This record gives sequence, structure tokens and C-alpha cells, in this order.
Amino acid sequence: MGIQNLIHSTFTLERAYPQPPDRVFAAFSQPARKRRWYAEGDHEIQEFEMEFRVGGAERFRYRFKESHPIAGSEIDNASVYHDIVPGSRIVWTSRMSLNGKAIMVMVATLEFTPGKGGTDMVLTHQATYIDWPEGAQMLEAGWSALFDRLKSDLAA
Repeated sequence: MGIQNLIHSTFTLERAYPQPPDRVFAAFSQPARKRRWYAEGDHEIQEFEMEFRVGGAERFRYRFKESHPIAGSEIDNASVYHDIVPGSRIVWTSRMSLNGKAIMVMVATLEFTPGKGGTDMVLTHQATYIDWPEGAQMLEAGWSALFDRLKSDLAA
């Protein structure tokens, strides 16, 4: 077995939403709502399961469509919730695999606080990327795009 290239990275994203913290939090805690803004997109969903409770698991598996540079490849995200304070905080760990090979292991924290006219939300994402040098930049861009989708979903 060869030596694996490991990269450790932390990033923080902040967003403000005009909805109250309980409504923004619900977009992460309700499986049907989360699937809509988080899981659906330019890929084929193979599996989406979510048990939102401390110790509960979330699994999101999908394949990229033909238009994607790595068409046909499968991404598998397996997560566990470790700390939940309703309307205030979510802490979870996740392992991301590409075609069965681990490419990222992370711990993330989402914090929701009342802000000027709504909710201030902060994501702190700490991860180890395995043989995936561009992983940190791709994940940060991905979360940023997801938070834009969340904004549209919350406004609907």
C-alpha cells in the first residue's frame, strides 16, 4: 500500500437569512426539506436516509450524470449526529467516499443565532482529505452553493 497524500483543512462560512432560527434549523432537521435543497441536483440520488437525533445517522449516496466530468462515479456520504441543540446547534461527523474509497473525514458544526431581522448561521468544517488535493476548495465551494440553494428554499 502506497503512502497517501493527506491534507488537513478548516474553513468557516457565515450566512444571514431573514427567517427566524427555528425555521432555518428545520431545513437541516426535517428529512424531506433537507433532501429538497441539499440532496437534489445534477446527479442521480441512489439513497437518502436521515435520522435526525444524537447518535442518528444520515446517508446520502449519488451518481454523477453524463454531463459531469466524472460521470458515473458514485459519492457516498455517511454521517453521524453527535450534538443537537434545537434551533441553536448541530455537530456531526461524516465520511465521504468516491467509488468506495474514502476521500474525506470531517467534523462540522452549524450554529444558528438570532440576528438582525432573522438568523445568523455559521458552519465550521474541519476535515482530512485523503489523496484529494483540491478537496478543501471543492467542499467550501459546494457548501457555499448549497447555502445559496437553502436561501431560495427558505424564501419559498
